[in-house]
Amino acid sequence: MMMNSSQSHFVLTAFIDWWPLQAAGFVLLLCVYVFVVVSNMLLVASIAATRSLHEPMYVFLCSLFVNEVYGGTVLLPFLLLHTLTHVHTISYSLCFVQVFSLYSYGCVELIILTVIAYDRYLSICHPLQYHARMTWGRVALLTAVAWLYSIVTVSVGYLSPTAVLQLCGNVIHNLYCDNYLLLRLACTPKAFNNIYEMAYGAISIFIPLLLIALTYVNILKVCFSGSAQSRHKAVTTCAPHLLSVMNFCLVAFFQILHGRYNLAHISPALKVLLSVYHAISNTVLNPLIHGLRLAKIRAACRQLLTFKSTEIFSLSVSVLML
Repeated sequence: MMMNSSQSHFVLTAFIDWWPLQAAGFVLLLCVYVFVVVSNMLLVASIAATRSLHEPMYVFLCSLFVNEVYGGTVLLPFLLLHTLTHVHTISYSLCFVQVFSLYSYGCVELIILTVIAYDRYLSICHPLQYHARMTWGRVALLTAVAWLYSIVTVSVGYLSPTAVLQLCGNVIHNLYCDNYLLLRLACTPKAFNNIYEMAYGAISIFIPLLLIALTYVNILKVCFSGSAQSRHKAVTTCAPHLLSVMNFCLVAFFQILHGRYNLAHISPALKVLLSVYHAISNTVLNPLIHGLRLAKIRAACRQLLTFKSTEIFSLSVSVLML
């Protein structure tokens, strides 16, 4: 996809070129990236290796964890590279790839959270019909829709309108490319572009959140009309999901605030922290939320790690005895 501009690159101005801060930032981001990849893939491997977790909810969680690795890989290696350099530029094509990847990651995140809410609704409100409604074919369909819908939505709704704009600048006041910041560089009147981007974004976020809210209204009705045991079970299974949704909403709110309003009074270091938090908080928090809160996943991780440790120890002993 080619941009309608004679420029060949963008300049990212939010990086702070002070070596002690760059070194500390590199170490911190490297640790975060290793944690994101290892923790999320550990959860995926634990679910895959544990037959009792081969249920729709855990399949959807696997898709969520894979998406966290995708989201972390989209941005963190790029930030790691730029923390070690003093030239902070990005080509037009790579900028578009970055926008697509970040937005599709966020869209997949929200759609999967919506699918998990629907799964919890069926499990709690219609337990006798759950397996008849949530078949493996439907699980595969919902998972595929989450990814395909996100790809189409981001490509058609965000990137295509931006790609045809004539740009009158190449300076982006951020650590990475953002669609709204690209729209602000357009030569054409910005009001329509901004209204379109905000309206499309609001719809693509509001509708899934509305569906999540409706599912939890029905779940709460069933919980309050049931026994204490059923309420405890509902809280145990739904609390991690609700925490993920709340964190997603918080990140979306700060992203809108950070991108659309003048935050000149905020220090550059705090702006950098906010930019990084927007992009990677879900990738770090979701494995912690689901890994710590869901007992079955905790047990599966412990079992997998114990088995692997025993296997490695046995292999080491065998090698030493040769």
